[in-house]
Amino acid sequence: MKLVFLDALTLGDVDLSMFQNLGEVEIYQTTKKETISRLKDADIVLTNKVVIDKEVIDNTNLKMIQVLATGMNNIDIEYAKSKGIIVKNVAGYSTESVAQLTFAFALEIMNKLKYYDEYSKTKYSQSEIFTHIVDFYELNGKTWGIIGLGTIGKRVAEIAKCFGCDVVYYSTSGKNNDNNYKQVSLDEVLKSDIISIHAPLNENTNNLLNKTNLELIKKGAILINMGRGGIVNENDLAEIIDKKGFFAGFDVFTKEPIDKDNPLLKVKNIILTPHIAWASVEARKKLIKLAYENIKEFIAGNYNANII
Repeated sequence: MKLVFLDALTLGDVDLSMFQNLGEVEIYQTTKKETISRLKDADIVLTNKVVIDKEVIDNTNLKMIQVLATGMNNIDIEYAKSKGIIVKNVAGYSTESVAQLTFAFALEIMNKLKYYDEYSKTKYSQSEIFTHIVDFYELNGKTWGIIGLGTIGKRVAEIAKCFGCDVVYYSTSGKNNDNNYKQVSLDEVLKSDIISIHAPLNENTNNLLNKTNLELIKKGAILINMGRGGIVNENDLAEIIDKKGFFAGFDVFTKEPIDKDNPLLKVKNIILTPHIAWASVEARKKLIKLAYENIKEFIAGNYNANII
């Protein structure tokens, strides 16, 4: 078997040597548009975000597509199935990592750590008193609204309860029901003190938050997007957020890398990270191990064609 990594650079500094136990391995560190030529002799492709579409499939002899992520919107899954190609993702590896960054955003904004750090380094030594206070707030007693109560959404809910939050949620698919938390409408979730998004991007969630319902977010509230960029209309958010006086933390964007003219870059009340919530050291190690096990099982003949 010949295995080809298309965009290993997106995985950071991880050890891929174990895959040499499974066959010949080629590792490409970029996402240049050379997909078909790189896959000419490949049996298995490992991709994070590089697109594997009908054109790629028709011009290669792939037997398996291993997505190095949970989301598979970069793969033409149905066409792959029609060609008898196995498609596998890796689920559950990043739950703790994403939940942790979700709370990092919330706690950073609520505790004003950036402000206090700058003050302590520049002005504190000249102070006449031992402290310097600007208002910061506790999570205890706040309402935490979750959009998308899947695996990650449920983990965030569990942690929020430990902080003493009242958790409510909106199911974007209508299929997730959990009696531990109160299910409410989207409009009701947007009235929460903290709102975090943990949903996939699909026909139900595209442009889900826009100029109309973003107006429901109250002054001082926090909107955290850990789902996909297209769920929130970035132009509408940029127009509203500073005017309304709420805050945001975004790890995902409609286009990635972010456009240099993305309006969110000019927003005052927002913290941005470059799509790294999934990528703790522990999560990436788990991702690679699970992908390895998927391919090992495939080579051993334990997958049937068209099973995803």
